[in-house]
Amino acid sequence: MKRVSFIPLLFLIAPVVGQDAKDAKQLLYYGKSESAKDVLHQIVKNDPDDAEAWYLLATVYSEPPGNIKVPNILHAAPQDVKEDPYFMVAKGAVLLPGSNVQEADRYFSDALEKTKYKKPEILLAVAKTIIRAEKGDANHAIDLLNRAIKKDKRNPELYTELGKAYRKLNNGTEAFKAFRQAIEADNKFAEAYYLTGMLFRTQNNSDLYLEYFNKAIQADSKYAPAYYQLYYHYYFRNVNKAKEYLEKYIALSDHRIENDYDYTDILYLTKNYKQAIELAKKLIEIDNDKVPARIYKLIAYSYQETNDHLNAFNYIHRYFDVAPDSILIARDFILLGDLYTEKQHNDSAMFFYKVGAALERDSSLLVKYYKMIADLAKEQKDYSGTATWLGKYYLINEKSTNVDLFNWGLAWFQAGNFEKADSVFAMYAEKYPDQVFGYYWRGRSNAAIDTTMEQGLAIPHYLKVVEIGEEDTTGNSKRQLIESYGYLAGFEANQNKNYGKAIEYFEKLLQLDPDNEAASKYVQILKEALSKKDPLTDS
Repeated sequence: MKRVSFIPLLFLIAPVVGQDAKDAKQLLYYGKSESAKDVLHQIVKNDPDDAEAWYLLATVYSEPPGNIKVPNILHAAPQDVKEDPYFMVAKGAVLLPGSNVQEADRYFSDALEKTKYKKPEILLAVAKTIIRAEKGDANHAIDLLNRAIKKDKRNPELYTELGKAYRKLNNGTEAFKAFRQAIEADNKFAEAYYLTGMLFRTQNNSDLYLEYFNKAIQADSKYAPAYYQLYYHYYFRNVNKAKEYLEKYIALSDHRIENDYDYTDILYLTKNYKQAIELAKKLIEIDNDKVPARIYKLIAYSYQETNDHLNAFNYIHRYFDVAPDSILIARDFILLGDLYTEKQHNDSAMFFYKVGAALERDSSLLVKYYKMIADLAKEQKDYSGTATWLGKYYLINEKSTNVDLFNWGLAWFQAGNFEKADSVFAMYAEKYPDQVFGYYWRGRSNAAIDTTMEQGLAIPHYLKVVEIGEEDTTGNSKRQLIESYGYLAGFEANQNKNYGKAIEYFEKLLQLDPDNEAASKYVQILKEALSKKDPLTDS
């Protein structure tokens, strides 16, 4: 499908119309290769004997290397120009990226010998071609550039290409020196500052690479590549500043579809959601099946941020339809879970939440997701699920409280898994030994396990409640004490047949709850049993 270009109107700038190779070289210097192509095609059409234009056209079309259009373009050149050294370099430039290295070298040698290695422009042309090609010999390029520098010491381009050759050899020290020489030759030559910045960027030295990228645009405010690097730096640090640099880069560059994608991204990151949606939809329309899956995701998230959840739901599904599994992240599943929750499709929501949590590696987000899943399980009255996720939440959350631990144990109790409830409340009692809650709920859990009281599993825990509760002058333990007294009284009466001890516990209960009719009734029954000297009572 033919791509239809679009870009915000503020970026529409008429291309420079060049008249000769110098204009084309200027465009290439600023990174405007498409504009340079148009200019060069016009030049060779109007002046087919311009060998330098043919050379520049070959170099433009040989990026990426091996472009099949290049040989056909050169075939259109008139016979007379084919003997020009520039055209010989063009032929070598076409052949070098492929498997014809020796034939390419023959063309380079012919061009150099024809000029007796004395013309700096031909030495430079050969060196540039060699440096750019993957199979090019950087040491040979260095030799040619040094020859050229001897004849033209004030040409900054010779030094920048020398620096590029050293970079190709991974010799950063010599590359830096060469770029410094370029600046000394012409302190307005922005590319030298830019390339120095790129050296420091490979070292991740942000202070220095920012210094040199800024120096590049100070030297020449039209030098677009430096703006892009500044945009890229601030993209991860200050998105509003990144947006400013990207807008400057786009305004100074040829249109590329990649620019549209970058600008759509930055609109989203700077919370210009409406514009981001509009541009993203336009990209889907014009780029069709080539549009990256993330664009659907960007639209979904933008709609979510603007509370248009229906469209968010539709576009996140489109994203899942086209995105490979390898790029799906936890947050994508969580968003879909949120949207299903809103639709009250809780089973689907739970599925996506669980997948999202399984993919998440950020513990601070996992805390949030675990609690969210636990709450949804509780809403569905899935207490076992609630307990499972509350446990994950508690164990990973550095800010967990006694309430979180209590809720975890209570969920196991509500799920009927009294053994696990007892284990959690044992943790509570150990961590908060001065509170009755851990012991009280251990008592209740063990009472539910030992339903006949035969094993007396709950007794030590209820006794601990009594020990702590009787020292509590605030009255906050009243309810737990009442239940503990009642259970202990029942155990003494039914298991130990110690009616006197049972009466003692019931009377303590009645001091706290004098209107408790059941306790009063049991006290009366037990006292009557004692008065009759029942052989089953205490002696």
